[in-house]
Parts: sequence; C-alpha cells; structure tokens
Amino acid sequence: MKHPSPIILASQSAARKALLGGAGLVFETCSADVDEGVIREKHLSRGDTPQKIAGVLAEAKALKVSAEYPDAYVIGADQILEFKGKIFEKPDNYDTARNHLKILRGQNHFLHSAISVVKNNQVLWSCVDQAKMSMHAFNDEFLDDYLKSADPEILKCVGCYQLEGLGAQLFEKIDGDYFVILGLPLLALLEFLRKLPPVQ
Repeated sequence: MKHPSPIILASQSAARKALLGGAGLVFETCSADVDEGVIREKHLSRGDTPQKIAGVLAEAKALKVSAEYPDAYVIGADQILEFKGKIFEKPDNYDTARNHLKILRGQNHFLHSAISVVKNNQVLWSCVDQAKMSMHAFNDEFLDDYLKSADPEILKCVGCYQLEGLGAQLFEKIDGDYFVILGLPLLALLEFLRKLPPVQ
C-alpha cells in the first residue's frame, strides 16, 4: 500500500508496529515526546471521560511528530484502561502488575484505543473504539504462575497482559475488536488510508 507522502507511526510500540507491518503498510517510526501524565491529569481534572483522554493523547502524539515531519501522514495512538471509572496506568514493576491484576480479576474492564492521523500539523482523521474485557476469577497461585511465565513486555501494557500471548489465559470473555485490544483500531485506519489520493 503506497501513498504520496511517507507514513510515520508516532510510537515505538512493538504491537502497533507489528500490526501496521502485517497489514502491508510501509512506514517509519518516531517517538512522540509528550508528557502523557500531565495531559492525562489536566483532562481528568476537567472531568473528561477516558475515551476523550485517549483521543487527546493520540492527537497530541501525532501533532508533536508532525511538527518535525509536516509532509508525512503521522499516526498517533493511545490506549487507556478504565475500571469502574478509574484509569489504570502501566505498571512500574511486577508488584504493581500483581496488584493491578488482583483488582481486575473476576471483573470487567474497558480498553479505549484511540488513533489520530495528522499532516502539516492538521488533524485529518481520528477514531476511538473500545473493548470490554471479562477476566477469570483466578486465584493467587494462577496469578503468580502467570507473572513468572509471561513476557516481561507485559510491564509496558496498561493491563499487564498481551492477548496475543499468555494474557489470553486471564480471560473468560471479550467483547470488541481484536485490533482495538492490541492498541490500534486497525480496520478503521486502513479504511481511511485507502481513501487517500493515489501516488501519481
């Protein structure tokens, strides 16, 4: 899939890179240096929803990279985990991951995945989708075995799991798009990219 301007993913997420590459896109990556914590707290103080905050973060990342590469289509993305109205952040260590999973087990939570495409510092398109995740009521022994066996990359995931790996063992049901769970509303993005002008 070719486009008249380069595509840049404003992220170093291995999962997002794998999704775009697997879909046949040719792109580069560039980290977006934005203070996510400050942005998140600002909008939480305003009473904004997790969906809104995910969208704001995705847009901020894309705009940041677009300022440096204005001729590119820059893809910004973000994912937020919501549990009973509270936002969970990525765990700092295994102890935090264990505490998060103890809270989430036997319960439902939501993953809000947002994406924004920017060119010349203008937002061309954005999308926010969500998935409902229902965890098993697993015991402490199961949890400890999972944490010992899972890929250390789970510490880079808001939910402390990778659904494409051992994280699937944690769930009894999911309602939502698989790509949204992995952190990128891929099908909606591909539909947008197909509508771009063809290469001359």
